[in-house]
Amino acid sequence: MEFSLTRDDLLKPLQWVSSVVDKRQTMAVLQNILLEVEQGQLRLTGTDTEIELVVQVALQGDFQEGAVTLPGRKAVDWLKQLKPGVTIQVKLEEQRVVFKSGRSSSRVATLPASDFPNLQDSISLQTLELDAQKLKKLIDKTAFAMAQQDVRYYLNGMLLDIRPEVLRMVSTDGHRLALCDMSIDTLDQRQQAIIPRKAVLELSRLLGENQGTVTLQLGQHHLRVLMDQVIFTTKLIDGRFPDYERVLPRDGDKYVLAHREELRAALLRVSVLCNEKFRGLRLSLRSGELELVANNAEQEEAEERVAVDYSGAELEIGFNVGYLLDVLAALEEPHILLTLGGQNSSLLLQEQESRDATYVVMPMRI
Repeated sequence: MEFSLTRDDLLKPLQWVSSVVDKRQTMAVLQNILLEVEQGQLRLTGTDTEIELVVQVALQGDFQEGAVTLPGRKAVDWLKQLKPGVTIQVKLEEQRVVFKSGRSSSRVATLPASDFPNLQDSISLQTLELDAQKLKKLIDKTAFAMAQQDVRYYLNGMLLDIRPEVLRMVSTDGHRLALCDMSIDTLDQRQQAIIPRKAVLELSRLLGENQGTVTLQLGQHHLRVLMDQVIFTTKLIDGRFPDYERVLPRDGDKYVLAHREELRAALLRVSVLCNEKFRGLRLSLRSGELELVANNAEQEEAEERVAVDYSGAELEIGFNVGYLLDVLAALEEPHILLTLGGQNSSLLLQEQESRDATYVVMPMRI
């Protein structure tokens, strides 16, 4: 195996594929990335056996085909120290990969390419062409509500719900729920899949690098996303996501129109004196005003009054201030609609104009 590339053309793909490698892997080959040279292309692959990321780079000039695995992080760290724009020669010599540029060179240990795992899944039940930035927005508006290391493993990810004319992303940790829709071409059948948390966050990062169209290929056990230079594959969580539509509150009869930034600023101020463990906040709703009160074990207290458009009955209810701030950070329009029921009912939050995103926050006792 032999090829040459500029430092920048090699460094960025190496950084991408190295990001999915789990350093805690006990198998040495899983701490490596796979380099393959074939038909004028360099193909770099990184995996943790749950996620696989492939980046393809076109080669210029002479090359020799071959394949090998090497520690990607070491290669990245060495390339970072070189000046941008310099040319790197890469060659496999006696079970070592030699990186050379001018008077600088390094020899990196390798392992056989035949030992490297493969996440190939040839069965594609559904294929969608989507705008990369719209898909990223869909993910970013819902990802914050995913659970982390919950024993209900199916909550440690995001639901991809494909239905006629709508692609929906849903996440919940049992205390809050985030849901966002985007329009797609009509499909005959509905299909659902749960994408693992790590894959969701990695996919959002990759989509940020892409301004064009991406292809989603959904199989029985895998999701694959095809981008410009990148092929991203992840295993799906084998489980049943909760019936989230039953969680959406239907009994709300109190509608509050608020200025998003004014409410967010008030929440940030009172959050300073919230109980650090429970993060509880008391909301008192009355005609034309929303009062926010937080206190802690040191008997400290913060109070804010926010002008709102509301003329119904009075209500007092408690929420986790962090959950409310997460939702307000995801919303974009200047005005938001809050829908409430009784003291034990969940809070429904949406933008005033667009109803593509819906958020539910469970109440808490204060």
